Amino acid sequence: MNKRPYTFDRVVRMLIGLTILVLLFLLVKRLSAVLLPFLIAWLLAYLLQPIVHFFQFKLKFRSRILSIAATLLGFLGVVVAVVWILTPIITNEIQKVSHLIVDYSQNINVNSFLPVSWQNEIRNYLSHLDIQSILQDENIMAGIKKVAPQLWDLIYGSVDFILGLAVVLVVFLYLVFILLDFENISNGMVGIIPVKYRTLVVEIIEDMEAGMNRYFRGQSLIGLIVGVLCAIGLSIIQLPLAIVAGLLVGILTIVPYLKIVGIIPCAILGLLQSVETGRSYVSILLGIGIVFIVVQMLEDFILTPKIMGKVTGLNPAVIMLSLSIWGSLMGMVGLIIALPLTTLIISYYKRFVLKDDIIEEPLPLANEPEQPTNVEM
Repeated sequence: MNKRPYTFDRVVRMLIGLTILVLLFLLVKRLSAVLLPFLIAWLLAYLLQPIVHFFQFKLKFRSRILSIAATLLGFLGVVVAVVWILTPIITNEIQKVSHLIVDYSQNINVNSFLPVSWQNEIRNYLSHLDIQSILQDENIMAGIKKVAPQLWDLIYGSVDFILGLAVVLVVFLYLVFILLDFENISNGMVGIIPVKYRTLVVEIIEDMEAGMNRYFRGQSLIGLIVGVLCAIGLSIIQLPLAIVAGLLVGILTIVPYLKIVGIIPCAILGLLQSVETGRSYVSILLGIGIVFIVVQMLEDFILTPKIMGKVTGLNPAVIMLSLSIWGSLMGMVGLIIALPLTTLIISYYKRFVLKDDIIEEPLPLANEPEQPTNVEM
């Protein structure tokens, strides 16, 4: 096994490479607000590209623009259909919950949760409260000074909302432009890599893309099944907004072990159910717990082994750790690039650390021209 010695030149090159990586990280973090719309559009384009390819080459659409338009219209149609089907059910459940809240607020008994001594102290304080001193000019001005920043926050929030709509438009434009030249952009990114390293880089990118494809498809399918199972289970125990809660749990399941957060809104809905039916809140919580435990067991022992069993991608614990680390370092941009970067690092580690016996190809002789290698994505 021929290992390269750590010469002074090699150490200097390693330090220069490390410095470039650190500067690149700081630059991306500094420009995260600008890069975020582009990265979101790129992620959507990456997910929609197979559908565009299907329209263009399988269904023989004549133009790329027509394929993109059909893909976007189909995606929008699916979203509208889902909303149209679920809106009546969700609306009825929301009205039911609102009636429960109104009935509970009207029939609330202060003595049930506030001691009588506290009520007497509050009445005594209000009876000795000098309203005229509160309405003096100095106090009014102090109140205005306190309220003014809140009014500015309201105005600033309205501006943020308008800017948010502009960001959505920018993401849509990015998405269309990226889909128009997706293959050319991908091949162009490979073309800027030096020929000497192009084969290796392409292999690493292919490993990363294959792992991410398998993970996203498998985890999305598991999230869909878990969401349906939770919606059915919560409907059986007659929890308000059972379908909404089930869909929320399904979405959270895409990120491993995050669906435990869904217990919080389910517990709140269980309190409303207890007020409506008069059932014990503990028994309702027990029913919610049983639903989550059964769904978790089905996911761990049936869904994950069957769907993700053949996936050679990342372990869920590694995925959670990578999302936490990159999200903490770079915010939303870090969450988007967490999986690609983590997969890239692991692939690089497997190739250069665990496989130390990679045979390097001899360099061409001085009188022999170097033949470029044509690599297609």
